[in-house]
Amino acid sequence: MGFWEQFADITLATIKDVIPIVVILFGFQFGVIRRRIANLRKVLVGFVYVVLGLALFLLGLEKALFPIGRLMAEQLTDPDFIRAWSGPSDMGLRWYDYFWVYIFAFAIGASTTIAEPSLIAVAMKANEVSGGSIGVWGLRIAVAIGVAIGISLGAWRIVTGYPIYWFIIAGYIIVVIQTFFAPKMIVPLAYDSGGVTTSTVTVPLVAALGLGLAETVPGRSALIDGFGLIAFASLFPIITVMAYAQIAELRTKRSKIMD
Repeated sequence: MGFWEQFADITLATIKDVIPIVVILFGFQFGVIRRRIANLRKVLVGFVYVVLGLALFLLGLEKALFPIGRLMAEQLTDPDFIRAWSGPSDMGLRWYDYFWVYIFAFAIGASTTIAEPSLIAVAMKANEVSGGSIGVWGLRIAVAIGVAIGISLGAWRIVTGYPIYWFIIAGYIIVVIQTFFAPKMIVPLAYDSGGVTTSTVTVPLVAALGLGLAETVPGRSALIDGFGLIAFASLFPIITVMAYAQIAELRTKRSKIMD
């Protein structure tokens, strides 16, 4: 399939996805609120930009990020590659022999989260609503660190074979405890930050890593062990965002005491 033909197909699919949103927005505007839309021409042009931007974005993902993500996952989880770094052993591969997988999981989790459009949008709105007290880059980095830790820990879980519910239960216990001590302003944003990370950029690469790892580690099931990394990517940003707010609050209190 040629480039323009593929771009046209993705654009048509994007239009179909956007149409329900347009119908709901305009339907409520004219049917419920019953008011004209200010600057209607600019709004319509904006929708055209959204469609074209999403189409180009999805095409870029399909042409570049998806293939290289699958390739990296397959290469890093290849037993021959792992043995080349860990050296020959009669005991077979051990969990710490997959250290390049953990490093890659951390790096890809942080980088894809920083580039996540939904997180950028939420960070900008949080900065605007809070009057600048919540920094755009501070929030993005806090979320990125959480995703990176979560995905690398999830990769270690796949290698070791521990049940996923141990980690999820322990993580949410930490979240509940943090909720009582974190600044009230940041708690709802922290919970939302966990959701916006699992979007168009992060999910395909993380899923490819999890499935590739589960298919190459002996004794693992792609269906049972290959999935679950997305849950880690959603959980740990909640912890790191609230921790970021708690550290910032503690530093503010200490500076006031010192003054």
